[in-house]
Amino acid sequence: MSNWLVYGIGFLAQILFSSRLIVQWVSSEKQRKVITPTVFWTLSLLASVLLFIYGYLRLDFAIMLGQSLTYYIYIRNLQLQNQWRRFPKLARWFLLLFPALIVLYYYNNNKIDIDLLLKNEAIPFWLLGLGIISQIIFTLRFVYQWFYSEIRQTSSLPFGFWLLSLVGSMLILTYAFIRNDYVLMLGHGLGFIIYIRNIYLIQKADATKTSK
Repeated sequence: MSNWLVYGIGFLAQILFSSRLIVQWVSSEKQRKVITPTVFWTLSLLASVLLFIYGYLRLDFAIMLGQSLTYYIYIRNLQLQNQWRRFPKLARWFLLLFPALIVLYYYNNNKIDIDLLLKNEAIPFWLLGLGIISQIIFTLRFVYQWFYSEIRQTSSLPFGFWLLSLVGSMLILTYAFIRNDYVLMLGHGLGFIIYIRNIYLIQKADATKTSK
């Protein structure tokens, strides 16, 4: 496949990821507090589909791991916001089955190319380890958010989510610069600023409550 097409898929995914943050950021600035608009989760889900494909085409296991761990959390948040059923039924089934469809598509001679993903000569083992650790930390933010939202039965983005986002983003940016992955640089460069801003808004809101 053409490198231009591969990078096009990756950049489109990051544009969607960046768009969700911009929408969330603008909405939060208007309310002067951190809020979670529905479009945040819709864009997350669509971007995750594209970035998963990009990760495989780039033979980058770290990227694929990060997306596979958060994919169904995006769907769950749409369910908590009562928005999932607004998707056309066919689209819901496709999105639910998408990871399995990808696995079936790349099923080759009764063996999935795991060795190809884990032994990419362009990614030394230590760098792959950094990428995996970065994605795990970055992904834990959604696991934390999921548990937090399930306990309260409402979709929200708490302080811990943004803190893990900031730490994970720093590590992924380090991985991206070493890997010369401009797709990751674009996506996480903008996010880094928004994570800091949301942390500030939450701390400011907490300080206001404490002073009352």
